Amino acid sequence: MPLDVASAILQRRATKVFDPDHRMTDAELDTLLGLARRMPTAFNIQNWRFVAVTDPELRTKIRAVAWDQAQVTDSSVLLVLCADIKAWEKSTTRYWENAAPEVQQFMTGAIDQYYRGREQVQRDEGMRSCGMAAAAIMLQAESMGYGTCPMDGFDFDAVGKLINLPTDYEIVMFVALGKCAKAPHPTGGILPTNEIIFRNTF
Repeated sequence: MPLDVASAILQRRATKVFDPDHRMTDAELDTLLGLARRMPTAFNIQNWRFVAVTDPELRTKIRAVAWDQAQVTDSSVLLVLCADIKAWEKSTTRYWENAAPEVQQFMTGAIDQYYRGREQVQRDEGMRSCGMAAAAIMLQAESMGYGTCPMDGFDFDAVGKLINLPTDYEIVMFVALGKCAKAPHPTGGILPTNEIIFRNTF
């Protein structure tokens, strides 16, 4: 049975050892990425992009620039989460095509006003969007009986060349996903609540 959200959060750990012979079905991957596409983005600009790397030769090349981490080649799928930094200026009416004309006009104007000339904001927005999508992917995968490993130990520029990353995109992170072949280590420790959660002010 699929896990509820709370159980998936509590159970999820980073999988370091995957079953290299296991393959996810296309339907399973479509479910995962279809749900990730429903995560929120500012102004509904949908600025995440998911590159599902399954080609063994390409994954071997990526592993060579990713600290030789076995998850890159042994997982069922290596997801490269990328941010379309310029999504805010690309045919923005399509983000609001189901809204009333006056709403479309207002939102497209607001998008331009908020992002134009603010390169750091454009980039930060992509990082936030991909982070939320990655969390959704990991929790949904957990609920389906799959393990995941969020990763950033790789040469971003080299991976960008290998996947033909467009010049106005940035790689945010990897998420390797597949069948666990070895139980992940237990958590290293959880900080006390009073060091993390505050009411109103620090």
